[in-house]
Amino acid sequence: MARELKQPPAYAIASVDHALRLATMLQLEGSLTVAEAADRLGIARSTAHRLLQMLVYRDFAVQDASRTYLAGPVLELAAHSRSDTSHLRAVALPHLRRLVDVVDESANLAIRTGATARFIASVECGQALRVGSREGMVFPAHRTTAGLLLLSELPAAELEEVYGEERYAESPGDRPDLAKLRAELARLRRNGFALNQGRSERGIVAVGVPVRGADHAMLAGISVSMPSVRYDRHRLPTLVAMLHKAAGAVEAELTTADSEHGARS
Repeated sequence: MARELKQPPAYAIASVDHALRLATMLQLEGSLTVAEAADRLGIARSTAHRLLQMLVYRDFAVQDASRTYLAGPVLELAAHSRSDTSHLRAVALPHLRRLVDVVDESANLAIRTGATARFIASVECGQALRVGSREGMVFPAHRTTAGLLLLSELPAAELEEVYGEERYAESPGDRPDLAKLRAELARLRRNGFALNQGRSERGIVAVGVPVRGADHAMLAGISVSMPSVRYDRHRLPTLVAMLHKAAGAVEAELTTADSEHGARS
C-alpha cells in the first residue's frame, strides 16, 4: 500500500517541532548561536537556549568555547557536506525572499539525498492562505518538485540503483513505477521546469527549476508553492520565467564565490 502523504499531526507539540528543526539546522549547516536559533524559529532567546541545552544533553549538539552550538555525535556528518549546504542556503535565501516579493507565493530550496528530497530553505509569503515553511522537511524525491528536477539528471543506471527493489522490500507499494517515472523525467528535461500538482501534499501546486553549479551539474531545485485554489495555468510561463531569473542569480553568485575562493587558494 502506498504511503500516506505527509500531513501535520492533529495535536502538534511546538517545543518538539522546534527542537527537531534545530537539530536539522545543525545537521545541515554545522553551527548555530542562540540568537540565530531564536531568529530562525521566531521564539524568545531564553526558549532557544533551553532547547539547545536539551539537544546537548542528548548528544544532538555540542557547545564550543565561543558558546556556538555545533552538531553533536548523533548528527555528525562530513564537514564538507555541511559547509556546501550552508553556503548554498546562505546564497539562495536573499533571492528566495526577492522571488516571494515578486510572485507573492511561498518559495523553497531543496536538495536530493538518495531517494529523498530535503528542504534546506523556505520563505513564506504574506497571504493569509499560503503554503507554510517546509524547511528541514524530507519527502520522497519523486513526489516533490525539486526531487523530480534532481532525479531528471541521473543516468539510467543510477536511477535504477536509487529505486532498486531491495530498497523497498518491506514497502513495495512505495516504489514508483520506473517506466512512468523515466517518461516523466524525460518530459521534465525537455521542458526545463517541473510542475507538481498535489503529489507531495494534497491541495498544493508547486513549480520549480534547477539551480546549477559552475560545472553545470544540478545542485538543487528552487520552487514556488501555492494553494491549488489559487493556481492559474495561464500564469505558468511567468512563474517559470521568475524562477529561472532567481535560479540564475543564485548560480551567478555561487560562481563568483567559487572563483574568488579559487583565486585565494
